Amino acid sequence: MSDSQSDTAAARLCGLTKRFLGFQLGPLDIVLEPGTVLALVGPNGAGKTTTLNCMAGLMMPDEGGTEVFGAPVHPARPEYRRDLGYVGEESGFFQRWTAGRNLDFLAQLLPGWSHERARRLTDRFGLPTTKAVKNLSRGDRTKLALVAALAHGPRLLLLDEPTAGLDPVVRAEVLDVLWEITEDGKHAVLYSTHVLSDINRLADELAFLRDGQLVLRTGRDQLSEGWRRVSFRLSSPDFELPGVVEHRQVRAEHQVTTRDAPATLQRLSELGAEAVEVARMSVDEIAVQILKEGHHVARTAS
Repeated sequence: MSDSQSDTAAARLCGLTKRFLGFQLGPLDIVLEPGTVLALVGPNGAGKTTTLNCMAGLMMPDEGGTEVFGAPVHPARPEYRRDLGYVGEESGFFQRWTAGRNLDFLAQLLPGWSHERARRLTDRFGLPTTKAVKNLSRGDRTKLALVAALAHGPRLLLLDEPTAGLDPVVRAEVLDVLWEITEDGKHAVLYSTHVLSDINRLADELAFLRDGQLVLRTGRDQLSEGWRRVSFRLSSPDFELPGVVEHRQVRAEHQVTTRDAPATLQRLSELGAEAVEVARMSVDEIAVQILKEGHHVARTAS
């Protein structure tokens, strides 16, 4: 990999592997380009938080590693931190200090910190800066973490469940801010979520993690092209349909979920199926199906 190739990527994971007792993450190979919002989707325990912690330098991988705009993520080489903003499960704020005092403290540590940017964000989120952190609600703690991650103008944001604990109004505001950040094509966001409705609003691409493995990465729009629910009537007891990942039957009435609707419909036409009806699926419905099917879908989704 040349230096010029490395520098073009907002983040590059090369063989990233982390082992625990009874669980292994990776090896993961992921490239995230500037201007991209990538949602890391998976159930609890899939490895989403471990991935983000390794990318942020909070946890050292057993093999492989990460680069942030060409800078290796390593405790002994802190250059990567200037381009990185991270919101994780643990905030690290001083609990007895007010939110405002915590932000003022961080301003002394992070090069590029903008007091004006921090003020605009706190106003926009409605963050009570005069309250002690220990007295903040879960949602307000998330707001504080987002302001702290954004105020120094990082080009890469790593966000672990960024909308958790937020009411619908503030969630919409947070998603708006994240979308605006990537609009210039120079920034990138990688965020983990199990709130599948968020991916319709923000993500350009989706990466599905299951049992520590990347089972599928795809563009959001491309994901919905082939997936459909198809109902039909067919008396034949023995048939196979290409692309089908789920099949329910009551006598001659059938309903299938397919990842390749054209191929499925073509075969149904050849079989002489009757009363064929096709329904589109939402992105979050498709995501649930992919995570349910896991590696089987990944092998056949190309």
